[in-house]
Amino acid sequence: MKLQQLRYIVEVVNHNLNVSATAESLYTSQPGISKQVRMLEDELGIQIFERSGKHLTHVTPAGEAIVDISRDILARVNSIKSVAGEHTHPERGTLHITTTHTQARYALPPVIQGFTERYPQVALHMHQGTPSQMAESVAKGGADFAIATEALHLYNDVVMLPCYHWNRSIVVPKNHPLAQKSNISVEDLAAFPLVTYVFGFTGRSELDVAFGKAGLTPRIVFTATDTDVIKTYVRLGMGVGVIASMAIDKKLDNDLVAIDASHIIDASTTNIGFRKGSFLRTYMYDFIERFAPHLTRPVVEEAIGKKNNQEVAAMFADIELPIL
Repeated sequence: MKLQQLRYIVEVVNHNLNVSATAESLYTSQPGISKQVRMLEDELGIQIFERSGKHLTHVTPAGEAIVDISRDILARVNSIKSVAGEHTHPERGTLHITTTHTQARYALPPVIQGFTERYPQVALHMHQGTPSQMAESVAKGGADFAIATEALHLYNDVVMLPCYHWNRSIVVPKNHPLAQKSNISVEDLAAFPLVTYVFGFTGRSELDVAFGKAGLTPRIVFTATDTDVIKTYVRLGMGVGVIASMAIDKKLDNDLVAIDASHIIDASTTNIGFRKGSFLRTYMYDFIERFAPHLTRPVVEEAIGKKNNQEVAAMFADIELPIL
C-alpha cells in the first residue's frame, strides 16, 4: 500500500469518479491512476469502486470507509510536513481560505493586507464557494480555513470559532418611498419586492425568520451571492435591497439610502473554522487573531481540545463579540 494510491482514490472521489479529470488535476496519466487503483484493490482483496465497463459508477460501502480513512492519513501526512516546515522555514508556506464574496470583499481586505506584509513568503489563496462547498473543502483538506456564517451544521468535522456579529441594512434609491422612513418595520418591507442574498448565503435565513415571526412571506424577486450585484439591481429599481451593513461604502454608495435593520432582523455570527486534527502553523494562529483579536493562540488551543462545537460555543457564551 502506497500513499500515492491513497491519494489517487481520494482524488478520484473528489472529482466525482472522473478519472480523466483526476489525472489532469494531478498532472499524471489516466491509465497510471487506473492501474494503481486496481493494484490497491487487489492488495486489499476488495473493490473500492464499482464499474460499468471502463467507467467507475459508484464507491462501494467498503470503499467509502477506506476513502474516509485515507483522507485522515493524508491529512496526518500534511500535518507532519507542516510540523517540519514550522521548524525549518517558520515564515514560509501556504494558506488557503474559503469564504463568501461579502467576507472576501468587505471584511478581509485589511486583514489580508496586514498578513501579507508580515508574511511575504506565505502564498495566500482565497476561494469563494457555497456553504456546502466551503465545508467540504475544509473537511477534505482543500482549504485551511473556512470563514462562514450559514449552515454551521455542515461543519461537524471542523472546529468553528465565533469571530463577530454583523447586522443588515435596507438599501434603496433616494427617491424610494422607504427612503423617507426612519423606523422601518417588517410590514413595510413586505409591501415591496426584495433583492437579497441567495438562501444559505450570508445570513439570509435570519431575514426569513424575521418575516416568519410576523406571519409574512418575503416577496423576493432577485437573489445573488455577490453584494455588489445586489446593489446594482437595487439601483435599477428591481426592489428593496437587504444586505450586510458592512457592505455599504459611504463614498461608492452615496446614491443609495441605507437604513439600519438591526431592530427587525437578528444579527448573524461569522465563524472561522479549520479541520479537526490539523496542525496549525504559527502564521495560521496569527491570521486567526488578526481576523478576530479575541481568538488568541491559547484560546484557539483550548478550543482544539474540546470534544465538539457545542463545547467550543460554550467557551464564548459570556464573551461579548464585536459587531460589524
